[in-house]
Amino acid sequence: MKNIKYSILGAGIALLLSGCSDFLDPRNLSNGGESYEEYFAQHPDQIRPVAYDAVRYIATQIELLDQAADLYINPRASDDGTFSMFQVTPDNGTVKSYYSNVMGLINKANCLIRFAGDNKHLEAEGRFLRVLGYYYMTQQFGAVPYSDAYINTPDRDYPRMPLPELYEIMLSECKDIYDNSNLPDQDHAGSASKQAVAAIAAKIALAAAWDLDTDLVDAAAGTYKVNSTARFKEAAEWAKKAIMGIQLTMSFAEKWAWNNEGNIEEIFSAQWDRKGYPGNKNTGGNSMMNNYIAYYGNCTQSGLKGTGSGGTNVMSAKSASLFERGDERFEGTFMTTFYNAPRAAGGGDADWSKGYMAWYNMTPEQQLELPIALKFYAPGTTAAEAEADIKKIVANGQAKKFDENTYGVNEPFAAIINGSEVTKWSFNEDGSMPSKETIAYDDFIRESANNGTCVSKYDDPECGAVTGSQCYRDIPLLHVSEMYLVAAEAYLLANDEASSLAMINAVRKRAGVKELSSFSSYKAPYETNGSFVFVPLDLVLDERARECYAERTRYFDLRRTKQLVRYNLEFSRFMNTVAKMSNAQGEIKWYRPIPQDEIDNNIGISREDQNPGY
Repeated sequence: MKNIKYSILGAGIALLLSGCSDFLDPRNLSNGGESYEEYFAQHPDQIRPVAYDAVRYIATQIELLDQAADLYINPRASDDGTFSMFQVTPDNGTVKSYYSNVMGLINKANCLIRFAGDNKHLEAEGRFLRVLGYYYMTQQFGAVPYSDAYINTPDRDYPRMPLPELYEIMLSECKDIYDNSNLPDQDHAGSASKQAVAAIAAKIALAAAWDLDTDLVDAAAGTYKVNSTARFKEAAEWAKKAIMGIQLTMSFAEKWAWNNEGNIEEIFSAQWDRKGYPGNKNTGGNSMMNNYIAYYGNCTQSGLKGTGSGGTNVMSAKSASLFERGDERFEGTFMTTFYNAPRAAGGGDADWSKGYMAWYNMTPEQQLELPIALKFYAPGTTAAEAEADIKKIVANGQAKKFDENTYGVNEPFAAIINGSEVTKWSFNEDGSMPSKETIAYDDFIRESANNGTCVSKYDDPECGAVTGSQCYRDIPLLHVSEMYLVAAEAYLLANDEASSLAMINAVRKRAGVKELSSFSSYKAPYETNGSFVFVPLDLVLDERARECYAERTRYFDLRRTKQLVRYNLEFSRFMNTVAKMSNAQGEIKWYRPIPQDEIDNNIGISREDQNPGY
């Protein structure tokens, strides 16, 4: 971490579900026999990095946060995973880990609050982290146990708090921190700030408005009834406070550039720091750059990014045509040019720095010396435009299969992935102009390898290996442009379409696409069947999908807006009936299940407290 320094306490500390154990070992910590209570009362700053460190789990959890949605698929697998297939059970290990880890964040935040003493700044930081944890818990599980005290006893009686009470506490806490704490107005290095408090309050108020003030009419149609607009208006006001008048003048690519962390749009992020990490730097980072990625064969030999044999969370057919022509967010989100790496000196593995990482580590002139492995053109590119560029690649000698001096993809190609079909040019042995073929996206995505592009938002050019936890990029959880879209959604549901559209157009203008005169003027670039009728909310969700792609917000977005069933019915490859998203009793699985371990070990929760559908 950067300003949140690594701590000797950060390694090997365990925090159990339901507060059954103390993560601060009650042992003597000094030669004088000082107890941990006395030590941490004198040194509460030692708890701070442990509490912030717990945010990292949220930042890197993919399955629960992005699956069972419309944007991602597992390309070579027989299905899109347990969560996308709505087959998760209360015994699922990922669910258990999520519940335990986020509750752990909350308990560590409570520990920081407890030992903060007169240090009001530390107390406010702890309160922010507690609210952040409860936001993530409520969006996955609904009602959960609430605790505002550090738990270090074997007490096992923690009943679920009703969701309305949880939302009321969370929003009241945010207001008090924002109005009365000594937190700085902004912080771009991973610490709590009033801007971060306002941002999480906006998301909480928006979720509360949907959960408490709207009624579902028809799940398959995604229809609902709004009973009150007060909380939607509150969400918009919080979002405006979080925006702080910041205009979206930075390009999207610059916003996500690897060397522009902590920029003006970043509100709060999970932090990593290669230089400051005290342990083995090969294992101390995260693996986010190796997710949202297709399979590129033997990555150590190809010099491309590595993942499992099936790839993880690759773009769906909808995602492949989600970005309108000219939308700069496509280039800012995905890697579009992959280079075949030369053999390392003396043989061995590929030279990673001149393969995938050549995009970052070499000048444009140096890149012209490298053979191209994969080239992806943005959706909306015409075949004629692509071929004009491919002719330049051919003329430069970059369009040929690799030879004995090169590692990499042995069937290189260029392609336009545009929704349900792919236009593909496979490079020839002699580097001559390739011929064109059109194949179905479903067939392309099931090819043995190289079946798609990958997300580049988390690329770390200083990473020395193609796999593992060697990425030290910070991962934003709250940022300004998302607040524009939170405000847009809130204004729309508060019946203020003009303000909503203004927020959407601000985001679209920065992206380089046409601003809209009305909601009805929007024409989605992807295909739908005849029964899918567009409504204004779909524009908000589409802009969220483009702006926040691969940021682990999609499941929350669809669950919150009551579109989870409708979108799966329309865009999922497998979920074609409501019954597949329900249990035998017809209860739809809107939330994830409460882990069975929590039901078994927490006497305050019974089997009857399990979420509907499980």
